[in-house]
Amino acid sequence: MTHWIAGVDVGATKIAMGLVEPSGRIAVRQRLPTDAPRGPQSAVERIAGVIEDWRAAFPRAEIAACGVCTPGPVDHVAGLILDPPNLGWRNVPFRELLAERLKLPVALEHDAKAAALGEFHFGQGRELHARDMVYIIVGTGVGAAIILDGQVYRGRQNSAGEVGHITIHRHGEPGSSGVPGCVESFTSGPALAQHYARRAGIGDAAGITGETVVQRAAQGDADALAVMEDAGDALAAGIATIAMLMDVDLFVIGGSVARAGDALLEPARRAVWKYAFQSVARRIRIVATTLHEDGAILGCAWQARQELRIEN
Repeated sequence: MTHWIAGVDVGATKIAMGLVEPSGRIAVRQRLPTDAPRGPQSAVERIAGVIEDWRAAFPRAEIAACGVCTPGPVDHVAGLILDPPNLGWRNVPFRELLAERLKLPVALEHDAKAAALGEFHFGQGRELHARDMVYIIVGTGVGAAIILDGQVYRGRQNSAGEVGHITIHRHGEPGSSGVPGCVESFTSGPALAQHYARRAGIGDAAGITGETVVQRAAQGDADALAVMEDAGDALAAGIATIAMLMDVDLFVIGGSVARAGDALLEPARRAVWKYAFQSVARRIRIVATTLHEDGAILGCAWQARQELRIEN
């Protein structure tokens, strides 16, 4: 009997789940609303319900463990969700809650780090034969993970990679963390909607989302194109900062806003030359993920298999 792993990506608005075979193929997927205000126990119950359905649907495959990732900050060693601003949960022993409910071992990881691991082992990292890579999620929030010599760089307190909350404009508006003028305040989905509404003279931004702005940019809307240009410039400032500090040249962009593709990435590629030494900027590669939300599912499942030493 083969050992399959349930990969669970808990986001600010949705929970994406996949049942991952030892080969890395995702056999089945499921999406649920996060409904964060209902609390973590509600999320645990709904995740467990899906996994129980999978157990019944795949009787020949043993679900040996669960890998779960959430927005940061998290303590992956203690299994705690600490205080992610986009979830509103505080000091939640999520690994313990889920393991007790499932009667399975569970590994907990930061969502950006999980997505980076998925991309490194199954996506652009493998395709481009990378040793070092930074994966940046641009969605409801903005986060990143750094991989050096094939290993996740966590930092002493496991908080390395919070590029979304790097200040690039000292007097700018705050992002979700309250940090003024941070990358997230220009590039996240809510930020795109806010900046677009302001430029377009829309008094009430209700109904405008980051996806709306991306779609209107694709249709040639001048205000939407200007917002995407500004977002790409802000992303470039964050990328150049990391490249100058860490000497990493491959940057993979994922997340819902990153589905804009070249509308976001081309401005970033052009602007990165403004924010880094020429010798550094010429080495920087900014590419889109090939895995999208599958990356986090694959990454946290891979991490669970490694951390819990699950054999095929």
